[in-house]
Amino acid sequence: MRILLAEDEPQLCEQIKRLLSAEGQVVDIVNDGVEAQFMGATEPYDMIILDIGLPERDGISVLREWRKDGITTPVLILTARDGWSERVDGLDAGADDYMTKPFHMPELAARVRAMLRRQSGNVNPVFERGNLVFDSRNGRVSIDGIPVNLTAQEVAVLTYLLHNNGRMVSRTELSEHIYEYDGDRDSNTIAVFITRLRKKLGADLIQTVRGLGYMIDAA
Repeated sequence: MRILLAEDEPQLCEQIKRLLSAEGQVVDIVNDGVEAQFMGATEPYDMIILDIGLPERDGISVLREWRKDGITTPVLILTARDGWSERVDGLDAGADDYMTKPFHMPELAARVRAMLRRQSGNVNPVFERGNLVFDSRNGRVSIDGIPVNLTAQEVAVLTYLLHNNGRMVSRTELSEHIYEYDGDRDSNTIAVFITRLRKKLGADLIQTVRGLGYMIDAA
């Protein structure tokens, strides 16, 4: 799943990116409100973490413009201020959740996972398909209780397909959600990841929709 992090504190950006990357998320970072507005409006993110106190343009006005333009990407706002009125303003502007700095990183990760699950309609953090179990909280996969080692890219592909189970996902869409903005988005490599996942997890888990893409059946 691909996340936009709009935050102007470099150390905090690095901590959040390291945390979420370890859970199989792809994170793009922007440091001001102007770039945040552009990226959020033009890239297909699964969710956005948005600091209210951004330079150039504040987060609330950025969020209002996204919503005015019909962008429905889930947004978690971050604020360094304790005033309840600012949190209300953020929620009224279209935010889905908020956190006040300083916060505990495990709580941020849990809120991100919960928002991604709600976005895809999955309430359980653990996905089960036959003898396969995938825990979205840590990216761990097992078959018949035996752990299966997956690469970060394989986890990213599996995560996106499971969050969109029952829906056909094209190679292009997959590449847009498992690579960072400046990454090499070669949709041809998606077929390689799918082949590896089938070898490790079973040939029947991921179906090919000929000429269109891939899907995992809804449970």
